[in-house]
Amino acid sequence: MSHCHSNHLSTLPNWTPKDIREPQLENELKECCGRVFIDSAPEFCIPETSTINLKHVDVILISNYQSMLALPYITERTEFKGIVFATDPTLQIAKQFMEEMVKYIERTPKARQASLWKKSSVYKHIPLAFNVDTNQNSKPFLWQQIYSTKELNNSLSKVKVIGFAEQIDIFGSLQAQALSAGYCIGSCNWVITSNHEKIVYLSNSSTLTTHPKPMDHIPLRNADVLVLNNLSQTPHVNPDSMLGEFCVNIGKALQMGGNVLVPCYSSGVIYDLFECLALH
Repeated sequence: MSHCHSNHLSTLPNWTPKDIREPQLENELKECCGRVFIDSAPEFCIPETSTINLKHVDVILISNYQSMLALPYITERTEFKGIVFATDPTLQIAKQFMEEMVKYIERTPKARQASLWKKSSVYKHIPLAFNVDTNQNSKPFLWQQIYSTKELNNSLSKVKVIGFAEQIDIFGSLQAQALSAGYCIGSCNWVITSNHEKIVYLSNSSTLTTHPKPMDHIPLRNADVLVLNNLSQTPHVNPDSMLGEFCVNIGKALQMGGNVLVPCYSSGVIYDLFECLALH
């Protein structure tokens, strides 16, 4: 409910589902403004691993810092012994993002660890403030607490940094290249080639001009197999014009001797904004 101690939140009334007899369950659920929340330490939905034997996985290719945040769950809590490749900006931004996340949670430890509500016969009857039943991977019994600082450092030490368009030899059987995706700093798409086939993995990408490094799309052509991470419609409002207006207003405020406060994460997109605001 809250990651900071609050007398108001700690005195909220308990909530118990009707027709469910779990005496200890009422200590896990709190009601606030007609909505039900879990009174427990934060937990995270980890990548799906039940259908993959990770000890047989040889290589993991990271496309951007957002797809790297769960890496310690794989490298430190499974039998994975392979190699992880990522660009240097992706590694550095992900490292800062994960360190901040771990410190944020560890600085205010929560003694309570709720688990009874995770039963399928229980959580389906709880009017939670979030949807936990969108797909199999989001089932609460798969969620885990945040990894430790030691696990984080061990995981990041296993990442091998590569450059854009650098040829990576994978056990003499395949060649892999990271190509700029234009999505965020360090983001990339992957081209994997053998002697006879060309596979393109298209991750989060953008052709907009507001990104520091444009999308490198020419090497993606003539693929035998194209694997799409996701698709989205063209935005109704052009981010290029929005960012242009954003920069103009910041410039005006600074010229008048004012200050500018930008509410955003302290990692990630802020570095893209630095590139656009450098002239101001």
